[in-house]
Amino acid sequence: MFSRRMFSRKMLTRKIASVMLLLVSAAMADTIPYGAKLTVRLDSGVNSRTAKTGQTFHGRLAHNLVVNGKSIADAGAPVKGKVTHAGPSGRLHAPGELTLRLTSVEIQGKTVPITSTAYRAKGKSHTKGNVEKIGGGAAAGALIGGLAGGGKGALIGTAVGAGAGTGVAAATGKEEASVPAEAALTFTTTAAATVK
Repeated sequence: MFSRRMFSRKMLTRKIASVMLLLVSAAMADTIPYGAKLTVRLDSGVNSRTAKTGQTFHGRLAHNLVVNGKSIADAGAPVKGKVTHAGPSGRLHAPGELTLRLTSVEIQGKTVPITSTAYRAKGKSHTKGNVEKIGGGAAAGALIGGLAGGGKGALIGTAVGAGAGTGVAAATGKEEASVPAEAALTFTTTAAATVK
């Protein structure tokens, strides 16, 4: 009699433990953990010249979202994000800047809010291109001035050419940050998110 009771209790304990393990596994599979990596392909491009802070962008998962060995969202699942900073380029300085973050991912037809690290993009530096344009203008001005008026002409031509080169740099010198459509960007979740 005693051994039957002990056997029954052991069996009941094992069954309860199995059910608890299944429940915990199911709950974990329906949670996107802190530090999960999501690679996203953008539906359309984002550019620092036209983007506004707070603007929404859309994309799709580039790979399955796998948690604890189980895929909880397939590649192609829709995602949304926000432009959290957009700074257009200046003419001769300050290249354009963009900061993007994910705000949600669709899992099993449900929109799941998430928070993520930022993806940052910055336009090329103005310095090298400006130096080349201004320096090239000064050299051309010196050559023309030297041919036309000797040493004094070369000096005047250098100043005029540098001014013209600065004008060219100002006219062509915007260096926007741009993220093209279909670009694959990787974000990392900064908090756990539960699929409800």
